Amino acid sequence: MFATLSDRLATTFKNIRGKGRLTDADIDATAREIRIALLEADVALPVVREFVGRVKERARGEEVSQALNPAQQIVKIVNDELVTILGGETRRLRYAKTGPTVIMLAGLQGAGKTTLAAKLALWLKEQGKAPLLVAADLQRPNAVNQLQVNGERVGVPVYAPQPGNGVGNPVDVARDAVEEAKRKLHDVVIVDTAGRLGIDEELMKQAADIKAAVNPDEVLFVVDAMIGQDAVNTAQAFLDGVGYDGVVLTKLDGDARGGAALSIVQITGKPVMFASNGEKMTDFDLFHPDRMAGRILDMGDMLTLIEQAEKTFDQGQAEKDAAKIATGEFTLEDFLKQMQQLRKLGSMSKLMGMLPGMGQFREQLDNFDEREIDRIQAIIQSMTPAERANPKILDGSRRARIAKGSGRQVSDVNQLIQRFTEASKMMKQLASGGGMPGMPGAPGASFGKRAGAKQVAQKKKGKGARKSGNPAKAAQQAKADAEKKPAAANPFGMPGGEEIDYEKAAADLNLPSDFSKFLK
Repeated sequence: MFATLSDRLATTFKNIRGKGRLTDADIDATAREIRIALLEADVALPVVREFVGRVKERARGEEVSQALNPAQQIVKIVNDELVTILGGETRRLRYAKTGPTVIMLAGLQGAGKTTLAAKLALWLKEQGKAPLLVAADLQRPNAVNQLQVNGERVGVPVYAPQPGNGVGNPVDVARDAVEEAKRKLHDVVIVDTAGRLGIDEELMKQAADIKAAVNPDEVLFVVDAMIGQDAVNTAQAFLDGVGYDGVVLTKLDGDARGGAALSIVQITGKPVMFASNGEKMTDFDLFHPDRMAGRILDMGDMLTLIEQAEKTFDQGQAEKDAAKIATGEFTLEDFLKQMQQLRKLGSMSKLMGMLPGMGQFREQLDNFDEREIDRIQAIIQSMTPAERANPKILDGSRRARIAKGSGRQVSDVNQLIQRFTEASKMMKQLASGGGMPGMPGAPGASFGKRAGAKQVAQKKKGKGARKSGNPAKAAQQAKADAEKKPAAANPFGMPGGEEIDYEKAAADLNLPSDFSKFLK
């Protein structure tokens, strides 16, 4: 969504990086590039003016002029201001003290209200709530049926007493739904209302009547993030005509420029509360201004990534896998289970995009073939349990059978086995605390051995090790060295002849006390 803005800002900061001091001309040039980047991203002009003005004012202040790295300080200022125009702090739902919490959704037709209602219901269900969906959109064809299908998908009941398609009174449906929720002990009611292709008097009156009938605790304005600057006009019209408490952005996974998200909060003063960024029912979460700012500036969003992983991965299974890796018992069956858990996190390109600095690889991420994981899964599932447990038994005929069963080439099977074997060795090496294979000090690493031998050789070639080619001088030098040389040194570098407390030495090295006998 924010690819254009991210790329522009990255180029802007690259131009000032490395400068020990920023002049007024540098600040003006940077502010000009930021202004162009925001305008190209469809951010409303009043928001752009205010944003750039605050950045220039702070950039000319003491926090930059006295900073050790002025370029990094500028990035921090831009990050702070982005967080501010995105709402500052994360705004969470307000729940009713007594009775069910009523949440009303409003917005134009096509913004994705009906789908979002089901996503919100699933999110609340995961929070331990018992939501009820209400089909109060009786205008759009099949809107009631769509909500019923989505409700079934997420396992949430739908209150739909009227068939819709132009039949029924949405105000009565919404009012009766609250009573139904009280009878059946639902603690949250989500009312899906009708939209229009544009703002009109009938739409505003119906939304206002439903609001008056159910007295909602939260009114959420649902807006399509892809409609550009017109989103701001629509948001302001709904605010004046109906009123709402927060904004929900849909279709954040689209390829639009995303200026609506940066404009609505500043223009209307209402916070973005939720964001929908995919087609799956799980592609929905709280909107965190600081995390979104981090994504825009290519700083990543590790907190969201960690939260998703915590919800998806089984902690007990992860500990078992770690133990298997340490003992070298990690099999292709375990590898397959981990891949299947990874798929639950969502698109791999989205996950990779949450890592810091991945903006420079955006083209590769966009072209990433998500089906590659399916192909690997097909190869592993074409193996017998014995083959998954011990890939060493995979001879030529077995590999040919697996390739045929998975619809792949034998070379694909060979490549998978080779990668798995190398990865297993590396993970076992890391689990045993030996460091990366091939690095100095890693057990069995030839590179480490060569490096160690080289260091020893360099020590031997020190100035003290040089000998004169003249026999007389060589004898004289040997005699002088013998007089200077102390008694044989012990392993701790202490002069020979001194009494060593081996138990103390073991304690200093954090070794068990009985290990002292091995030091002697």
